[in-house]
Amino acid sequence: MLKNDAFRALDRQESLSLLARAPVGRVVYTRQALPAVLPINFSLDADASVVLRTSPGSELVRAIDGVVVAFEADEFDASTRSGWSVVVTGQATLVTDPAEHERLSRTGPTSWMPLREAVFVRIESEIVTGRELNGARATA
Repeated sequence: MLKNDAFRALDRQESLSLLARAPVGRVVYTRQALPAVLPINFSLDADASVVLRTSPGSELVRAIDGVVVAFEADEFDASTRSGWSVVVTGQATLVTDPAEHERLSRTGPTSWMPLREAVFVRIESEIVTGRELNGARATA
């Protein structure tokens, strides 16, 4: 049996700090009225929003522009039973302002997939939750 005293809820600032160092996360959205999850690289912008870079014609852009989505990133070590998970929930919007697009082209995430054109999607960090597990130990 495992004792669960190693679990700790993280505050917003701790959660965002951990999120900022994660290379990949998962966007959770609705596709054809069903839940969908897509791993994607991202960056955390200065205003704490999650920024994605993708193709303008992608299914992802069509599915999430203007709707509320969740974005999750985590890091775990199975051998020590430790790690963390952060979830950001908020409205996703396509970045249409040319100056903002130019800024994100310089400072935002780079796509791991080759893109002829790129668009940026911003997920507002309206709700940020995090949890940390510092190693559950077995009890007698």
